[in-house]
Amino acid sequence: MAAAAAQTIADVVRYNELFTTDQFADGLRPFNGQPGTIVAGKKRPANGENSTPVVSPEVLQPLLAACLYMVQTLGPHVVEFVGRVAEARRERDALARPVYIRAGKRTSGEEGTPGDAQCPLDGRTRNALLTAIEHRISEGRPLDRPPSHQISRRRNNNTLASTDPLLPVNFSAVARDADIGSFPMPWVNLLREDLERAVTAVGVEAPFGRDAAEVPRADGKGPVPWTAPIGELDMDPLVARMRSACLLLTAAVSGMRASELAELLVGCRRPPQESYRGLRRFRIGGKLIKGQALGGTDDEWVVTDEVYEAIALAERLHDSSSPHLFRVSGFASTYKHFRSWVNSPAGQRLGLAPIPDGPVNLRMLRRTLAVELAYRPGGLLAAKIHLKHVSVITTEGYANRPGGSQSRFLAEVGKEEEKRNLVIVTEEWENARAGIKPSGPGARDLLEFFQSVDGKLDDALQTAPNVITNDQQVRGMLTKRAKTLHLGSANYCWFADPAKALCLKLAGTPTVDRPLIGMCDSARCPQATHHPRHRPVWEKTVEQNKVFIGMLGRGQKAERTCLEAELARAEKVIAAIDAASGGPTAAAGTEG
Repeated sequence: MAAAAAQTIADVVRYNELFTTDQFADGLRPFNGQPGTIVAGKKRPANGENSTPVVSPEVLQPLLAACLYMVQTLGPHVVEFVGRVAEARRERDALARPVYIRAGKRTSGEEGTPGDAQCPLDGRTRNALLTAIEHRISEGRPLDRPPSHQISRRRNNNTLASTDPLLPVNFSAVARDADIGSFPMPWVNLLREDLERAVTAVGVEAPFGRDAAEVPRADGKGPVPWTAPIGELDMDPLVARMRSACLLLTAAVSGMRASELAELLVGCRRPPQESYRGLRRFRIGGKLIKGQALGGTDDEWVVTDEVYEAIALAERLHDSSSPHLFRVSGFASTYKHFRSWVNSPAGQRLGLAPIPDGPVNLRMLRRTLAVELAYRPGGLLAAKIHLKHVSVITTEGYANRPGGSQSRFLAEVGKEEEKRNLVIVTEEWENARAGIKPSGPGARDLLEFFQSVDGKLDDALQTAPNVITNDQQVRGMLTKRAKTLHLGSANYCWFADPAKALCLKLAGTPTVDRPLIGMCDSARCPQATHHPRHRPVWEKTVEQNKVFIGMLGRGQKAERTCLEAELARAEKVIAAIDAASGGPTAAAGTEG
């Protein structure tokens, strides 16, 4: 709170030029230009690393799964539903509301009290109401339920008793069925017998969503109506939940800052661009705010189709006079209500996995994406979102606008990759000392490097036997090697010498400064190594090749020869991993 208060003062001064009646003194810099966090006494980590925590996987997975389900499965139904409810409201409002005379006063609607003498019911109106009630019974259509506050008011005012079967009936809806503008409460007793008969025959239910289309449950356990029947006053919370899902999905998968999300406007989506072989790229326009002049500068993001779809849904549900798509202030409350709904019976009815308790904010979502891209480049962010695809999209956004927001986010990912590489190299050095050694063409070179590190440590101990070697010294020795590490799905690539990289030779691009991981032949490249954490990938390759070989016919000799060679190569890699590490039960890896 203190940091936010200090930052608010500083932000007001930044807009000094917009004040016309009075202004701050020229050159005023509150707190000598220090950010609110420093003014509040919060200190940056001594190593300068980002201290924002990541969202725990136990929270992130069900959160993103719920957002994807709501946007992709429920979204189209909600848009159509909102239109139907809006049309029903217009039809209701078009009906005239006749005026009745009660005790010398003009009144209308359901504000009267029971007493048939106060509001006489003529025969024509009575017949119209009875006909409407009979239609409900014959069609098997429940009577409408009014908003909960109206039921409470009837009970509190003793208009109807708590045990009265007509307490939860919306009498105005009965009147609309009869093309009558309103239903004074004195008419209830005059029509009680017929109304109670309708309640017994068809019941009472919220008016909207009774014919909701079925959708597959999120957990795959069969179909379910996309919504239970709801009342008119439930529409705004429904739309708010959907917009929250759009905001959460956009923030978690794009890496946008809160200030950049706040600047997204209706119409920010650019037309999709077709690249090659049917691949499409999605872009959205926004503003870069942080570090820019007042008002920011125009910017553009390349996003995944999930984000593009979420923004499209937010646009269709937008009903505010403001052109801004998302309201990011008060995010804590937004997330709290979203999580409560997912964990409620309504969310569980749809098969959504409960979201555990745990902190979530926009800064944490951005940091989480950066860490996930760095540590699990071949994994999944959520059930349908591949991190490799997100990485490619982010890189294309950087190439599209090198100085834009996406390039800054990519720089954050790069910092996380540097930390990840150092952790991996340190683990492999410790594994080698414990006898769990790498295999593959580049194993000898890597082991020689580790031995050189051990030699330097031994020399340091002999020079100063009373000085204990600390982790910082070890990290310093391993850092240079860590900068050459690139993760493959089935190997590590130590890209120390581009001239030795087999992938660059095959591609005819010997001067490229990064390996082409997609073309890696780790069984032949002299800079590739295999480790126990890669064994499951090679095991899966063996299983798949055996299945494919078993499916071949007698005439498919060429295909059989090729697959048998691939199978033999994978089995050889597995055998080498086991021999170097001491067996398939060696320690699991870092990046998961």
